[in-house]
Amino acid sequence: MTTTAPAPTRTEPTPAAHFVLAVLALGMGGFAIGTTEFVTMGLLPQIARGVDASIPTAGHVISAYALGVVVGAPVLAFFGAKWPRRGLLVALMLAYAVLNAASAMATSFHLLFAARFLDGLPHGAYFGVASLVAASMAPAERKGRAVAMVMLGLSVANVIGVPAATWLGQAMGWRAAYWSVAVMSLVTVVLVLLFVPSCPGDPEATGRRELRAFAKPQVWLTLLVGALGFGGMFAVYSYISPTLTDVGGLSEGSIPVALFVFGVGMVAGTWVAGEMADWSIFRSLVIGSVGMGLVLLLFWATVPYGWLSLPAVFLITVLGSVLVVNLQLRLMDVAGDAQTLGAAMNHASLNVANALGAWLGGLVIAAGYGYRAPALVGVALSVVGLAVIGVSALLHVRERDAAAA
Repeated sequence: MTTTAPAPTRTEPTPAAHFVLAVLALGMGGFAIGTTEFVTMGLLPQIARGVDASIPTAGHVISAYALGVVVGAPVLAFFGAKWPRRGLLVALMLAYAVLNAASAMATSFHLLFAARFLDGLPHGAYFGVASLVAASMAPAERKGRAVAMVMLGLSVANVIGVPAATWLGQAMGWRAAYWSVAVMSLVTVVLVLLFVPSCPGDPEATGRRELRAFAKPQVWLTLLVGALGFGGMFAVYSYISPTLTDVGGLSEGSIPVALFVFGVGMVAGTWVAGEMADWSIFRSLVIGSVGMGLVLLLFWATVPYGWLSLPAVFLITVLGSVLVVNLQLRLMDVAGDAQTLGAAMNHASLNVANALGAWLGGLVIAAGYGYRAPALVGVALSVVGLAVIGVSALLHVRERDAAAA
């Protein structure tokens, strides 16, 4: 089954050089978001000590951020569909700067939990709107690559931003990591104003029309694939620091190296995902889901051997990136006219996966099954996600046959 997302509202033709600068500006926002989303995992022991909580309890701030994304994506997309898209991007990144500063100033677990929840609110809307803007500037046959380039900021964050912010947090205290993201967010505001062309919102958008996306079974199935199939990655990543130190025998100072490998896999996977998306979005989702289950099982088997588990760490994010980009394009396709909501809801579903993976991982650890157990939880989630893809394929065949009849 090959799907191609419909063209979003187009801007004026964008010269190649300006297109590159605009996508780099959009990607900088992804870099800031990716850094703050994932650095919490690398600094979880330090954060736990800083707010006087256990590691499993401190892991709930990861879930808080994810839940903020889940709430913020549909709400902001609902109200922001008519807004000029460049202005909406600027407003979202200004909010990001303020809320990362609030995270850095939190003096207790409960304040940090609240700050991380609020910080997650702009996440999905930013990526949704940025993806629509990038796709509107690209030729139809290269939309997959254009969206992948925006997502590349999130990937590069895991190569440079997360390891650097983790090192900064270890050297200067975990609060410094969040302060650095506040600065990145302000830099993004400047770059978007300088290089992203004016792009109108959808003047015909209404709340009722946007909500029609939720009446489409394929939208719900695609969201469910993201929420379940992607949860395995977060079940492992949320506890990557104590897993590698307690089970793999690595030093705390080696964690930035592991996060760097995680990020390299995400960059490689994002590039591969763009190529695969222009081949077949649906087949890419099948490959990503099957592969995710297999590499999570590989991680479970190799993590006691320390450094030998890093190839599995690399492959987890390669397959994860294939899922992220293709789920984004799939939602832009099946949402129909509700482009803003459909594009934003991808990151809502992925952050349900974030919350679910971190929560289930924390449960099995707290139950005494050890830090390897979340990888097996992830395998189970990947199997369920693959089953949902199968249901989506069957429904597509029935809809196609009914249309032909």
